[in-house]
Amino acid sequence: MKSHSITLGILGSGQLGRMSALAAAELGIKVHVYGPDKDSPAEHVAAKSFVGSYTDKKMLKAFANSVDVVSYEFENIPVSTIRYIQKIKPVYPDDKLLEISQNRITEKKYLNDIGIPTAGWAAIYSPEDIDKAVGELGAKSYILKTTRFGYDGKGQTVHKSSDSAKRSFNKLNSDELILEEMVDFKCEISVIIARDKYGKSAIYGPIQNVHKNHILHTSTVPAKLDAKVAAKAKRIARKLADAVGLIGVLGLEMFVTKDGRILANEIAPRTHNSGHWTIDACAVSQFEQHVRTVCGISVGDPTPHSAAVMTNLIGNDVNKIKNFYETKGACIHLYGKTETRNGRKMGHVTVLKPLKSTRK
Repeated sequence: MKSHSITLGILGSGQLGRMSALAAAELGIKVHVYGPDKDSPAEHVAAKSFVGSYTDKKMLKAFANSVDVVSYEFENIPVSTIRYIQKIKPVYPDDKLLEISQNRITEKKYLNDIGIPTAGWAAIYSPEDIDKAVGELGAKSYILKTTRFGYDGKGQTVHKSSDSAKRSFNKLNSDELILEEMVDFKCEISVIIARDKYGKSAIYGPIQNVHKNHILHTSTVPAKLDAKVAAKAKRIARKLADAVGLIGVLGLEMFVTKDGRILANEIAPRTHNSGHWTIDACAVSQFEQHVRTVCGISVGDPTPHSAAVMTNLIGNDVNKIKNFYETKGACIHLYGKTETRNGRKMGHVTVLKPLKSTRK
């Protein structure tokens, strides 16, 4: 008897889609990708590629009809696109989580409404709103951000209580902003959680992250955290995943303050850059979990077998790749991008070391 072969469709054809497609191939699952650019990282490894805009309903319909289930690799795909495809094929994670994560005001409000703390914040629609929020929040320094499409430091500016509200507002050229208190944090962490249709979850982290020029530079596991703080971070991620009814993978970025509090920062409704080390340090990576969960397969064991430090290769960093070829424990991943640009993620390297035993 011939077995049914699953075909997964991924909206977005960048490096995250590429790594999910590679993981899918190991499970015998074909992947079709859809994105606006030719010769994309995911296209190189997919069984089939569709090139078109996220508003081209004719092309989207052809894509949806070619697969059994659909997911996405980044959060800036229009929610209307997801809702259109949901009429044809199931999409995981669903439009609810995507919509929450696409707007920083909606995101912060949702987190607070389900009891997850964040830094103090206020919705901003005018310079006067900035002055009012500064007076109410009472901090000295803030980050003013656009509510949509900002990532890797884009769409934000520092605002101090003594700065001109009008000048800061006009810098971002948007009529909807969010003002967030600047957190005096001890470290930045993330937790990645996969959750299947049976409600079972698998967690990676907490992962300790260091950013350079607002872009993730390194991710380290195990994180140097008190055990109670680490356990609390995992509980927060699980609380979020359960609240949204997650089927798929999400990453939650958090701050650990100097007094031991954990403040949620951003939701990524997808696989996350800080989880790339899982490809080499775990039997089941975040990308395999992504494929498993959206294709109706139960989650796998997320336990790492090695300690790891993942380093992003940003822009011209990729030219130093030869330095890693003979580095002990180095696992090299290049994304097949032909054009090097400042701030562009060209690949990553994960260096593995033995896990220290916790047994006495």
